[in-house]
Amino acid sequence: MRAAQPVQKDGPRVNDEIRVREVQLIDHEGTNRGVTPIHEAIALAREAGLDLVEISPNNTPPVCKILDYGKFKFQAQKKAAEARKKQKTVEVKEIKLRPGIDTHDYDVKMRSMKRFFEEGDKVKITLRFRGREMAHQDLGYKLLQRVKEDVAPIAKVEAEPMSEGRQIVMILAPR
Repeated sequence: MRAAQPVQKDGPRVNDEIRVREVQLIDHEGTNRGVTPIHEAIALAREAGLDLVEISPNNTPPVCKILDYGKFKFQAQKKAAEARKKQKTVEVKEIKLRPGIDTHDYDVKMRSMKRFFEEGDKVKITLRFRGREMAHQDLGYKLLQRVKEDVAPIAKVEAEPMSEGRQIVMILAPR
């Protein structure tokens, strides 16, 4: 029977959790103190009223810094929250067309498509055929070709037009 492995905590090791003989020490003013025995580094940190935090554990010897651990954790959380805020998820918006679409209706659809591209979203164009329109699929492909040419400066084709039963689907992505 083996002893249970110690629970791995997230984040860097602090003070007595650092299990090496010596560390590369950076003091609280940011100056490099060089390779220092661990007991001496912890004593210096306690003297300053701060913590010894392992910044880069994979180096030999590991790099440790004397700093306020609570403040360090708070800064890391703030940085992570800022990164999440700046992240944008790309959505796929859908525009539905018919082969006999009128010019004004087409212009309205194009305006909304351009707005989607400006927002950084992808656009899925669905061209649906009804009844006898299926006999004239070439009209549908011509319409999608016209859409492709109209949005060429601001978007690129991600998925070429393909037939799916009674509809043709094409996906465009912003440039």
